[in-house]
Amino acid sequence: MIQYNNLYDNANMKIIAERGSVKVFEHQKDLSIHSPSEAIGAYYASEMNMRKRQVLIELNGNAYTISAGAMQWMSGSVDMVADVKGIGDLFGKALASKVTKESTIKPKYSGNGLLMLEPTYKHILLEEVSDWDGLVLDDGLFLACDSNVTQKVVARTNLSSAALGNEGLFNLCLTGKGVAVLESPVPREELIEFNLQNDTLKIDGNMAIAWSNSLEFRVEKSGKNLIGSAVSGEGLVNVYRGTGKVLMAPIK
Repeated sequence: MIQYNNLYDNANMKIIAERGSVKVFEHQKDLSIHSPSEAIGAYYASEMNMRKRQVLIELNGNAYTISAGAMQWMSGSVDMVADVKGIGDLFGKALASKVTKESTIKPKYSGNGLLMLEPTYKHILLEEVSDWDGLVLDDGLFLACDSNVTQKVVARTNLSSAALGNEGLFNLCLTGKGVAVLESPVPREELIEFNLQNDTLKIDGNMAIAWSNSLEFRVEKSGKNLIGSAVSGEGLVNVYRGTGKVLMAPIK
């Protein structure tokens, strides 16, 4: 049995979000500074909500898959294995890592105990995957997920979405039931959530950070013709069409 002191009862570490087995800690101040100049920078960083955040996963007989290199410490009866089911699966994951810019092998931790991830200045989102009808992620968002969640690669609807929309051709898609832990450039309260019911959303630029796999994604002219697009000054826009959800960052 392990007794934890100065973890849950640490006055400088505030739990700002939790879902299922996952808790998000936020360090209210950077207490590891060593000079007055560092103190000034740390003070203004904290005032602007630039704080270190860490994810704690409480394992109770379940398992979580995390991004390679994301583990800081683990305690208790926790085992780590490479989440690979054979040579074919390894080859598929290696290919997927090349096209989605995610790590080839994501370690899986299972058992009973605690798993703490490395601190990050990015904002942490906790999303229930089953609410999304397939959760498609922008590059670099994945941090961890319940190991019951299936990871797969999905391609854009058309080649123009990669060549013209300033987006990659492939993305990581999470399906099933369980919590996904994502690293976002902006906090959840600033993200705009669109719920489409057989409708269309057009976004100028790659501001969408996640969307439902049920949506058709294309890149189209902002106007009905090239002259109209040129006059509007917008040119090409990312188009999400159908029924599903989109998370958009107002700034990125």
